[in-house]
Amino acid sequence: MDIQSCVEVRNEWDIVSARQLGRNMAKELGFGNVDQARITTAISELARNIYLYAGNGKICIQPIDQLGKKGLKIVALDNGPGIRDIRRVMEDGYTTSGGLGAGLPGVKRLMDEFSIESTVDVGTEINATKWLR
Repeated sequence: MDIQSCVEVRNEWDIVSARQLGRNMAKELGFGNVDQARITTAISELARNIYLYAGNGKICIQPIDQLGKKGLKIVALDNGPGIRDIRRVMEDGYTTSGGLGAGLPGVKRLMDEFSIESTVDVGTEINATKWLR
């Protein structure tokens, strides 16, 4: 059974903690430097979104093994306001924070698998997986 590790995200330091956890787990699994950077960038964006838009939530990271295929699964969970228009937030350049708008579309590009479920006034769950090549 794979072990899942989670970081509660309540402040900017928690974003750093989640990134570091992800980098360490990716390194332990054997990901190269480039994929480690992709994974930590994705985690950073997901944790930042929790901090900015939900106020608090958590990032969970779990090594996975499916029929001998190894990878790292990242789950971002929050009980925030939810996302009203998922299609819109998945458009390149869309931003509500004045940032570059790389956001969730960037996370999707960095990872091999990506899914998002959100309910207004309930919260959001994002799953992203990177497979070891």
